[in-house]
This record gives sequence, structure tokens and C-alpha cells, in this order.
Amino acid sequence: MAFDAEADRLHEECGVFGVYDHPDAAALTALGLHALQHRGQEAAGIVSFDGARFHSERRLGLVGDNFSRREVIERLPGQSAIGHTRYSTTGGTILRNVQPLFAELETGGFAVCHNGNLTNGLTLRRRLIADGAIYQATSDTEVILHLVARSRRNRFTDRFIDALGQVEGGYAFVGMTNKKLIGARDPLGIRPLVIGELGGKYILTSETCALDIIGARFVREVANGEVVVISDQGLESLRPFPPRKLRPCIFEYVYFARPDSIVDGKNVYGLRKQIGATLAAESPVAADVVVPVPDSGVPAAIGFAQQSGIPYELGIIRNHYVGRTFIQPTQSVRELGVRLKHSANRAVVEGRSIVLVDDSIVRGTTSRKIVQMMRDAGAREVHFRIASPPIRYPDYYGIDMPDQDKLLAARMTLDEMKAYLGVDSLAFISIDGLYRALGEPGRDAAQPQYTDHYFTGDYPTPITDLVSESAKQLSLLAEAS
Repeated sequence: MAFDAEADRLHEECGVFGVYDHPDAAALTALGLHALQHRGQEAAGIVSFDGARFHSERRLGLVGDNFSRREVIERLPGQSAIGHTRYSTTGGTILRNVQPLFAELETGGFAVCHNGNLTNGLTLRRRLIADGAIYQATSDTEVILHLVARSRRNRFTDRFIDALGQVEGGYAFVGMTNKKLIGARDPLGIRPLVIGELGGKYILTSETCALDIIGARFVREVANGEVVVISDQGLESLRPFPPRKLRPCIFEYVYFARPDSIVDGKNVYGLRKQIGATLAAESPVAADVVVPVPDSGVPAAIGFAQQSGIPYELGIIRNHYVGRTFIQPTQSVRELGVRLKHSANRAVVEGRSIVLVDDSIVRGTTSRKIVQMMRDAGAREVHFRIASPPIRYPDYYGIDMPDQDKLLAARMTLDEMKAYLGVDSLAFISIDGLYRALGEPGRDAAQPQYTDHYFTGDYPTPITDLVSESAKQLSLLAEAS
């Protein structure tokens, strides 16, 4: 199997986008998905509605490879559309799992897509199949279709809320009927969702960067536990569930969100620099240059350099034009796999003591190869600084994270990780330091301000499927969400 540096990165499965009553709905959705490409690179889809019929285009591959041609957009007529870009976890990427999913219900057509993971999705799926439901995909998004279809409520919005009341986990849904666009964010706000406006028309999407690309105005975040309904009557906000304290995923700030996005009112780029500055204050080191691991380590490395006074240099150059797969027929070529995407800048590295700054360590395989690449380029010392605490626990809310026994920090002590990676020193930002960088006095153990279970083991919702099944079976649902 070819070595793939991306396999040792964290991935979030999806980005969502929806627009209501705009003449260029499909084209705007395609542009929005371009901006959300970082949230999923394996498949994308758009469903539009033209006032009489729904139209669907779902493709494997990148948004730009599939939705840049005029003829494709022309096959998606109508003034409302929703779209989805997907990163799959385990299993192959197959077309039937590509969202948005669509079904004809008693109330009419319904298209839906979502970012996140339902932690009781398998339990609900089993119950629904035993009740006669027929599934077409291995997707927890399909659970929502069945729950909406089986609801005995009269109005569609009530059916959708009835379905939401039966699910657990972290999610951001965007759905479309023949009369409305609907969005929902989980009660803790684990997964992000925002509202935008363009020429008086409303937009729902995962991140503000998707609004920027089409020149839309950011209106506000969808609140945790809120359901928003957009129709000819405007935007209606519903709060159907008991209020709970906002607890968004802290990794949106560390890694997932695009640096130019605003997440829950916070500028991601500025926060990542502050995380790097806090890391430098907590774990100083004498060195000649600060070197980011591109691209995700760049803002934190800038903050580290500014705080420490150590010059910032591009000691690693990333090749952006290499796909996720590459044929590597021999073992000797496989060993060079990391160099397909990262190359040492010898002029910066040779003979110097360097501080490598990255956002996280997952399995550690890529980090180890990058450290060795620095050694091979002549680095005198390599000090590793990580802009997140050690990842010790798996995620069940929509992050593609390995089983616990494959997480480096779950298997090794700090000294063992240092030896494995081959570095002169290794330090992670503390959990309280991370919270302070985000503007908090520290982590409130009684009521944590963020979802941070991958560091702490403190899961904010029930993990029903984990109790009833093995943890690995959760990947069945994560595959398509």
C-alpha cells in the first residue's frame, strides 16, 4: 500500500451549503462548495429545485473537477439548491453514499445533507430496518430521511423536528423541500453552521469562507439546538429543544476551519497565532529558526515565532499539486512518499537548530518522516512543538480519527514519543493553555466550554452505538457523513 501523508492527518467528513430563491442557486452552491473543499475531497453533490422538479448531480472527486462546466450547472435548474462536499472514513467512496440524499415523501420531495455523526445512528438504523425500512446507503444521513418519513406530524417542519428529537451526536443539517430551505445545529453546537445573505436571499453553510467567495454577507451563526426555516415568508427561527450551553468542537479552531473563517464569533487565523504564542510561552526552546509544517502549522508557527523572537522561515516547501493517491510500485519509492508533498528547504535548515510547529500528532508516522527529512537536510537539532494537547481518545462526532490503539499519544509517554519521532525535544500545548489562547481563563472541568474529548476523554453526549456495539461499527455511519 502506498504511503499517504494525508492518512496521518485528521479529517472532518463534510461541508454543507444551501441557498433559497436565487436565480443562480446551483452556480452559487458550486462556488460555496469550492470554498469548503478543505472539509472533504472525495465526493461532492448538488440538488436543485426548479419549482416543479428536483434535479441531482452527485460525483466522486473534487468540486472543481465536477462542477466547473456550464453543462453540469445547466442540469441543475431552479432557484434553490443544497450541496455537500464529503470526506469518507473507512470503506470505499461509492456514489450511493454521496450527498445530498433525496427521497419522495408523503409531504413531497426532500433533499438533505449533513456534517457530523449521529452517535445512535446504528441503533436507529437497526430499529428502522426491523420495522421494514429499506436502506440504499451506509449513511446516518439516511436515518433522518426515514425518521421524517415515518413521523405522524402534519407539517413538514414538525416532522423534521420530530426526527431531530430522536437523534444524538454532533450535526449540522441542511435540507430542502419544494417550499423551504431548512437547517439545524445539534444542541451543543458541536458542528458549525452559519447564515448568510446575498441580495436579500438567505444562505446556510458550514463556514463563513463560503459566504466570502460569493460576496454574501455574514448574518449570524445558527445557534446550538436551533432549527431555521427559510421560505417565501422569510427566515423563521425555532428552538424546539431544552436550552443547553454552547460547546463547539475545539478542533475547528485548531485545524478544521479555514483560517479566514469566523467560527462562533472568533477569527480562526488570529486564534491559531495566539495558540502558537501560548505554546511558545509554555514550552520555550533556544533555536535558530521556527519552521511550520505546512499548511496547517503555519499560523501557529507565526505566533510561536512572534512570541519567542526566533525568526520564522519556510524550512519545508509543500507541493500542492499531488493528489491523495500515487502509484508507488517499489518499497524504495514508497519510503519516499512523504516527499511527494513536503520537501526540505536545505538553505534554511542545514546546520541550524530548528523548531518544527504542527497543529497535532495523530499516528505519528508522517511526523516521524518529516523529522527525518529535516535531519537529512542537515538540521543540527530538531525541536517539535504541537499546537494542540496530545490526542488520546477517538471521536464519534464526525472526525475521521483512528481507533485509540493507533493514536500515538494513547500508546506512548512523552519520552517514548520523543524517541519514536527522533526529536531533541517535544512539547504539546496544555489543555488549559489552549483554552486560554481561545480567550477563556482555562478549562472549566465542571462545565467545559468546548467539546474536547479527543484530549480529555470527556464525551459531551451519550455514545449509544458504542455501548451497544463495538466502537469500530461506528465507522459504518461515519463513512458517508
